[in-house]
Amino acid sequence: MEENTIEVQQHDNQWGPNVWTHLSTVRQRSPLIQCITNFVSMDLMANTLLSAGASPAMIHSLEEIPDFTPHAHALCINVGTLTADWLPAMKSAAELANRLAKPWVLDPVAAGASSFRLEACLELVGLKPTVIRGNGSEIIALSKASVGLTKGVDSSHESSDAVEAATSLAQARGCIVAVSGAVDIITDGQRVGGAQNGVAMMQKITATGCSVTALIAAFVAIDPLHAFEATASALSIFGIAGEIGMGMAKGPASLRMHLIDSLYGLDQATVLHRVNIISLP
Repeated sequence: MEENTIEVQQHDNQWGPNVWTHLSTVRQRSPLIQCITNFVSMDLMANTLLSAGASPAMIHSLEEIPDFTPHAHALCINVGTLTADWLPAMKSAAELANRLAKPWVLDPVAAGASSFRLEACLELVGLKPTVIRGNGSEIIALSKASVGLTKGVDSSHESSDAVEAATSLAQARGCIVAVSGAVDIITDGQRVGGAQNGVAMMQKITATGCSVTALIAAFVAIDPLHAFEATASALSIFGIAGEIGMGMAKGPASLRMHLIDSLYGLDQATVLHRVNIISLP
């Protein structure tokens, strides 16, 4: 076996019903998800949430946080196009979510690209996110508190390279850490799982990672006491939609369209048949 290849310990056949329950509950409850996110991702993130049955709100004004955040069922913070002007709103919303015991999810985009960005992400991590979702380089940068480990928003590391960093970060911060890659890693610091759904071309569509972070927020919103399972379910569902969409796509642009359509149209039989979540050593 090649170095950094993930070794499968076991496949849990109970995941299928669990994943379907999460998706169907999101559709039934339509949780309100507040997204403070970057300009690039707003459209696809909102459409992903709508297609899954959730209700997106792209509210990022500091002045609106006190009135709006208490009504949201979960908060998603994404630092993709971070500026000093946006950081106070992010911190204020995260602090309020914590005070009100509402789950919130952090996407530390390009965390190690600059000192400003890394310090901002570390401040947000200190505000106790329920879930941190990033690529391998972002999670390693957060775990090591190191600049220069990312290539813009792209990852220089596979998800398998970041298992140790993710586990350490989850233990240190008391949260769930998810690492996107060929196999999406999920850990609470003790358990480690892998969601093996998805297709490589999804990496050629900007904001797919941002969008799955928002989907995680929706799933955690309806099952906050089982954030590990909810995170794995969201990653698997998004990957399944990508697999189905790829069957109709001619390239990244059409995959984007079919991804959204496929997410909207997922049924129980398809989910139960396609879910591929494993336990890892």
